[in-house]
Amino acid sequence: MVANPGGGSSDAGGGPVRHIPVLLAEVLAALEPAAGKVILDGTFGAGGYTSAILSAGADVIALDRDPTAIAAGGAMVAAWGGRLALVHSQFSQLAEHAPVSGLDGVVLDIGVSSMQIDEAERGFSFQKNGPLDMRMSAAGVSAADVVNRAKVADLIRIFHFLGEESQSPRIAHAIEKRRLEKPFETTRDLAGLIELVTPRKMKDKIHPATRVFQALRIFVNDELGELAQALFAAERVLKPGGRLVVVTFHSLEDRIVKKFFSDRAGKASGSRHLPIAHERAATFETVGKSMVSASEAEADANPRARSAKLRAGRRTDAPAEAADLSIFGLPSLASLGKLGA
Repeated sequence: MVANPGGGSSDAGGGPVRHIPVLLAEVLAALEPAAGKVILDGTFGAGGYTSAILSAGADVIALDRDPTAIAAGGAMVAAWGGRLALVHSQFSQLAEHAPVSGLDGVVLDIGVSSMQIDEAERGFSFQKNGPLDMRMSAAGVSAADVVNRAKVADLIRIFHFLGEESQSPRIAHAIEKRRLEKPFETTRDLAGLIELVTPRKMKDKIHPATRVFQALRIFVNDELGELAQALFAAERVLKPGGRLVVVTFHSLEDRIVKKFFSDRAGKASGSRHLPIAHERAATFETVGKSMVSASEAEADANPRARSAKLRAGRRTDAPAEAADLSIFGLPSLASLGKLGA
């Protein structure tokens, strides 16, 4: 399942769509913001969720790893007279910015924003030619570094797992052959090669490069690792009764959130062939339906909402569990950061 495609934020028959907060009413219903509460918005973006939460009476601590989002949010900070704190930070580090007394809620909108896609210089989209970058924080390894330096075997793993691309070997080998002649520098350069290697068929709904661009973006920004660590951090800092609300846009993200809430619901430990050693106390209870998707009306009005899924949990008074990444079943891609060096 592919969402937030590298092809951009435009509808199939129209122009670019300005970032609209997805599932806003559903997020607010699950989050229950109110006067006296402190909510952390881990993905500030254009401030859609933050503005609605503030309007409902709660104070907000908003984080964003993108320095351009922080700069653009300055006017909102001034307008809310001390009720909004805007912090340049990755949401995996949200515990560092929570008050000692804890939080009443945490909301996360996972993935790239429409504004980032629409900015050609950020390199997220191949519809607007720009540098092959994709870094949300504007620092660290870029998509060009990965494409030009990673081993073929590593490229295959990235494209296959993070992009669910069935043609990963063919694309990776084509990239290796081409980069020996000339390194990849722009989005359209890479997209053009992929389209040449795996031509678009009449039945295809997305561009042949969409899944590869998704995979590169997720890898460059360590989006799955960030999400996993953010879930653990939220568990540590939420007060009993506090809400964790997560909106995801593709199957890999949703799988992580689903597994987290399932694991934290409390279950017996030990082998099914042996007596139960002890019963684990649940650290979260499900809020509302286990999963909420956008209505047909919202999906028609906002294409980004079509693949959105919301999951939410209410924190119990049980102690937080250990931050064990093995519950997610994620392959280790950290070593790929060396890029074959």
